[in-house]
Amino acid sequence: MITVRTLRIEKGEERLVDLSFSIGEALALVGQSGSGKSLTLKALLGMLPGNLKATMKVEAPFDLVRGETLGFIPQNPFTSLSPMTKISKQWFASETKARELFGLLDLDWSLFDRYPPQLSGGQLQRVIIAIALSSDPRLLLLDEPTTALDPKLREEIARVLVELRARFGFSILFVTHDINLAGRICDQMLVIRKGRAVESGPSHRVLTQPEADYTRRLVDASFANREFRQ
Repeated sequence: MITVRTLRIEKGEERLVDLSFSIGEALALVGQSGSGKSLTLKALLGMLPGNLKATMKVEAPFDLVRGETLGFIPQNPFTSLSPMTKISKQWFASETKARELFGLLDLDWSLFDRYPPQLSGGQLQRVIIAIALSSDPRLLLLDEPTTALDPKLREEIARVLVELRARFGFSILFVTHDINLAGRICDQMLVIRKGRAVESGPSHRVLTQPEADYTRRLVDASFANREFRQ
């Protein structure tokens, strides 16, 4: 269990985020665009821009170190790797590890020696997942990882993530505006608005019996295949 207490992100005198939460198996952080989801994730990764200040208390059985205990899957697979460098040259683990993960992710080994633009969106996102898992992370952070993919590929990536989490036992923090997809990947959900918690609980309960009007609108928008915006 990883517990983040009083995570606060401030810009001058303005407090953008004020949250506390725990990550067990898989937690979805859900909210509309601009709700503070990605800022929260970047604070955990130590990737906030210089004009923002973050303070937090983290209780975890390991240190949070990006590229070691923390794996990160960014939003857009098409901009995540250097397009002019072969995938093999952007891989920093052993070839044995690469072959294992490529096999688990149903990636043809020939892709390892290709350039990112030569891969489809689904193939490239799987490569990004393989890279993120190559350091055997304890916690995998996902920032809207399926936004750039079509609905069929989104469902496929969700299935792959669930299978890999069950196999390797890492925890997941999944940031998304798609509350329906979040329910497919995560057993727990935290709904936020303007950097504050609106509702939390088991994903099935939040999806089927939402308590807050904001959550109900997120659910309705997700099932209508559109992003909820106020």
